[in-house]
Parts: sequence; C-alpha cells; structure tokens
Amino acid sequence: MKKGIGTALLRLLALLAVIAVTVYVYSVREQVEEFAAYGYPGIFLIALLSNATVFLPAPGVAVVFAMGNLLNPLGIALAAGTGGALGELSGYLAGFSGQAVVEKTDVYDRITPWVEKFGPWAILVLAAIPNPFFDLAGVAAGAAKMPLRRFLLAVWAGQLIKMALIAYAGSYSIEWLMS
Repeated sequence: MKKGIGTALLRLLALLAVIAVTVYVYSVREQVEEFAAYGYPGIFLIALLSNATVFLPAPGVAVVFAMGNLLNPLGIALAAGTGGALGELSGYLAGFSGQAVVEKTDVYDRITPWVEKFGPWAILVLAAIPNPFFDLAGVAAGAAKMPLRRFLLAVWAGQLIKMALIAYAGSYSIEWLMS
C-alpha cells in the first residue's frame, strides 16, 4: 500500500470514529449522569463521554460541579481532567482526518493561528478556560499535525486546571449556600 493511500485511509477511519463516537454519546446523553454514582471512575467516564462529542452538548461540567461537594475536589479534578483530555481526542482526530468540517467559520479562523503559533501552550490555555469552542482548537491541532503526545499533555493540564476550579467551586458554593 502506498503511503498516500495509507494516510488517506487513516484519515477516513479517524473521521468515521469521530462521527460514531459523537452519535453514540449524543444518543445516551440522558443516562450519562447516572455514572456519577460510581464515584471517581464514574466522573472519569462522564468527562470522557462529554468531551468526546464534537460540537454537540453533553452533560459533564454540571456533574463535576455537583460532585465537588460529595467527593474530594482534587480527586474529581484528576478523574474529570484525565477523562476530558482523552475525550478531546475526537476533535483532534477530526482535524487530523483532513476533512474540512469547520474551516469556514470565523471562530476557527481566529483559533487556528493561535494553535499554529503557540502550539501546546494555546491548547493548555484554551482547555483551561470553560468555553464551547475548544473542539475547534482540537480540530486545529489535529489539522496542524501537532504531535499527539504534546496535544494530550497540554489538554490534560488545561483540563486539570478547569476541572479543579469547577469542583472546588462546587464544594465551596454548596457549603456557602448551606450555612
């Protein structure tokens, strides 16, 4: 098999995997919150599934916020940050596939130069900020062929920061409301 054909096949498989995961997670989104009953592994799965959808909303941050009062917020941040980072592979794979799913949007056009110029640092910052556009950053990183290891490390660090802030906010706000 020639290199060009192998790369095209790999990109097609990546795109099909992203579509399949997104459709599956969106179809079970109502049951995802039930995973919270399983503690840290449940939080990991919720974050993984919530971040695996590309451009479709799924529950996740609200569960992390609520569980911040029930479990150790740092443990929640580790579980949710790790699950979230792995879930963000779907956006990266969508970009890696080479398919032009978002190339014509204004937001994508604004995020792409940041990702190309600052690489993993842009990914870390964008992952640490709660925003609905991170999928576009993952797509841009995949399209720019950012090394997977760098992408995962940056998104994991950003997710840890974001999830820690959300879990601690849940912990302290619920205590504050109850006093």
